[in-house]
Amino acid sequence: MRAAVLREHGEPLDVTEVDDPEPEPKGVVVEVEACGICRSDWHGWQGDWDWLGIQPQPGQILGHEPAGRVTAVGEDVTNFAEGDHVAVPFNLGDGTCMQCRTGHGNTCESPMPLGFVEPVPGAFAELVHVPAADHNLVHLPDGVDSVDMAGLGCRFMTAFHGLAHRAPVEAGDWVAVHGCGGVGLSAVHVADALGANVVAVDLDDDKLSTAEDLGAAETVNAGDADDVPGAVQALAGGGCHVSVDALGIAETCRNSVHSLGTRGTHVQIGLTTAEEEGMVSLPTDAMVMKEIEFVGSLGLPPTRYDEIFRMVARDKLDPSAVVSETVSLDDVNDKLSAMTDFGTVGIPVIDEF
Repeated sequence: MRAAVLREHGEPLDVTEVDDPEPEPKGVVVEVEACGICRSDWHGWQGDWDWLGIQPQPGQILGHEPAGRVTAVGEDVTNFAEGDHVAVPFNLGDGTCMQCRTGHGNTCESPMPLGFVEPVPGAFAELVHVPAADHNLVHLPDGVDSVDMAGLGCRFMTAFHGLAHRAPVEAGDWVAVHGCGGVGLSAVHVADALGANVVAVDLDDDKLSTAEDLGAAETVNAGDADDVPGAVQALAGGGCHVSVDALGIAETCRNSVHSLGTRGTHVQIGLTTAEEEGMVSLPTDAMVMKEIEFVGSLGLPPTRYDEIFRMVARDKLDPSAVVSETVSLDDVNDKLSAMTDFGTVGIPVIDEF
């Protein structure tokens, strides 16, 4: 099969022929019909996240937002058959630990982030193997398109979990989203669908325009504002109920916290770069005095995808609205390179392998 393989951090991925995967007894092989290109792939390509223990090594196939059809099934798999239309979450679990068994598989005690560690080659490929399939795989509803569902592997479902479960957002709340990349735009759309008033913050007017199309009530261009949190607070009438750092740099994290009103909730979705290495200083005294909550959010438990699907069925959510373009596997290096300067809008999706 064809796949995009990491040879050296920061150098073009090698689009080449590799061996087809075979299903383990509890695994399945999925023919990839679509796979999003995510900023997390960019981090892995750059060689970030060694401080998290998930820095991809040379020889790794990247890619972690696939949707497609099951083509081969291990002998111990009971819930999936050849031909099933599925999404594959990026945060694969073993299905046996306490977190997995209590419905929190997104925080598995033995995590296997798809495309980032050697046991789980990624989905910038014609085929991808999914371990512990009965636990990890998600059946897609009838009639949906794999391209439209590709973002469910990471960005869209991560935004949904952060706002619907970890905050959670209530109707009428003011929600700020700092960083309007793929996950940030997904957060704008999700927050709007949950009934919130959204303030989108970014440096790029095209991304802010897209945020308005996805439901943002107000926008702030961070390059034009002398005081970004002050501008957000003014629009929200004194401070937001919920604020999201969807980028993961020190400035957006602190701006998000400072955008909150009393008893507000900051949701950290973006993971940091090599500049921060996972460490960001915060206004802790102000957080104490205002009783601000700081919560992290990682992926979405596979058992809760049906919440998204119910909203999609009733036209309250549209994951396809965040898909910006479709490309071929041969274009993956151009898209990763563009992310270095934040040169992509929405979610580019590979649909030709």
